[in-house]
Amino acid sequence: MSMHLYIRIKPLNNTTLLVNIQRILFISRPAMVKMNRYLITLFTLSIIVVVNRGELAGDIIRLPSEKLDFLDDDSVGTRWAILIAGSNGYENYRHQADVCHAYQILKTGGLKEDHIVVFMYDDIAYNRYNPRQGIIINSPEGVDVYHGVPKDYTGDDVNVDNFIAVLLGDKTKVKGGSGKVVVSGPNDHIFIYYSDHGGPGVLGMPTKPYLYANDLNEALKQKHASGTYQSLVFYLEACDSGSMFDGLLPQGLNIYATTAAGPNEDSWATYCPGKYPRPPLEYDTCIGDLYSVAWMEDCDVHNLQTETIKQQYKLVKERTSNNHYYRGSHVMQYGDLPLSTDSLYLYIGTNPANENFTFNEENSLFQSPEAINQRDADLLHFWHKYRKAPEGSDMKTEAQKRFMEAMSHRMHVDSSIQLIGKVLFGLEKGVEVLNTVRSAGKPLVDDWTCLKTFVRTFETHCGSLSQYGMKHMRTIANLCNVGVTNDQMAAASSQACTTFPSNPWSSLGSGFTA
Repeated sequence: MSMHLYIRIKPLNNTTLLVNIQRILFISRPAMVKMNRYLITLFTLSIIVVVNRGELAGDIIRLPSEKLDFLDDDSVGTRWAILIAGSNGYENYRHQADVCHAYQILKTGGLKEDHIVVFMYDDIAYNRYNPRQGIIINSPEGVDVYHGVPKDYTGDDVNVDNFIAVLLGDKTKVKGGSGKVVVSGPNDHIFIYYSDHGGPGVLGMPTKPYLYANDLNEALKQKHASGTYQSLVFYLEACDSGSMFDGLLPQGLNIYATTAAGPNEDSWATYCPGKYPRPPLEYDTCIGDLYSVAWMEDCDVHNLQTETIKQQYKLVKERTSNNHYYRGSHVMQYGDLPLSTDSLYLYIGTNPANENFTFNEENSLFQSPEAINQRDADLLHFWHKYRKAPEGSDMKTEAQKRFMEAMSHRMHVDSSIQLIGKVLFGLEKGVEVLNTVRSAGKPLVDDWTCLKTFVRTFETHCGSLSQYGMKHMRTIANLCNVGVTNDQMAAASSQACTTFPSNPWSSLGSGFTA
């Protein structure tokens, strides 16, 4: 029968420490006096070494000979996770690839499948453009991350209402899907990862409406008020993702959030065709996001019991900056920052195969890959499809059509927003109002109802903002902040958009983003 020796660490003075060594080793006091002082010192140092190696769970450490049991530790409470890919379409391959990769990390880390809720449209693995049918990859090495991923909420069931219901553990509000929700308790830990397009104060969804920052933070406050978690960590990949929490997420909720970008900057796609490192040659779309692959590839290779959230944050921040923010972004953190001293293991477990790969800065430096602006990744996809397609083929014609439609939509949205500013304020004043950026710590808008109303008004006259047009959300918020009325907004939108677009981004068929 094997025996397990545990040592409880408490603040000790030298005398107390020697007495405790005596008790641990079952040495009599006379023998203790005669014992070589250097042996005692060596034993004491061995304890310190164990602590410094990070093999510490609460105030318990194991001796070096003890094998860590990664997957059978109830001391951390129950772990829960929500993973969301908020887009659809093969040009957005990377978002579902990110989420599938995250699922594999959590599952390997020991989270139970019924404690991981996955939202993804699920139109990538068997998409006609996918060169490896039934497989999704998230790195140039091409390891499949799609296998075994549960289909909790797919298609149109990936929506704001279901996400909030799942977070709050409210099965009565869920419509469609598996019905799985987070039924966490007061001692539990929740991890949320969201990957998609975004804009100031908003995150995309494959179905309308989109998720607005005030609704997200209100849901987080409700979750806290229910007393159904001990701590919650939120990783967010999207353009302008900092605006989802800046000035909105208060301290005291036991929530720590980190974002791929600041409140007023884009995030970046990576592993893209024509970039280094590129995906396998048969792929013509980006297969990862810069921030997301940074934190996940770190998790893939380290013992997460030895790595804190703060350590990973610093690593991801450096890698995502991509040589000091040239084609990179500022990773941010919000909420209760002291939670960043928690080990990652507390939220996402750890791969037992990484037991001997303790985190340290020297073994955690990855080369930053080349990246492309998230908002331009679809254009890159259409261009590479056009370039690779045979001359005169239907595939080449389709790729050219989609590229031109995307460009036409962008020009329409950009010019419409600019014209609305000119109509309301004149040429010079309009530019000033539209381009105003609030100081850090202030939310995007004072009246979120006004913002959503103005978005609907714009889309009624000018068509959907879509994933690209979300970049103009700050501009529309500025109109609310300076006191423009909805009647004025409607009149200006009507004047700016004399014709209603009929392209795939029209709000007629897809509904309103607010």
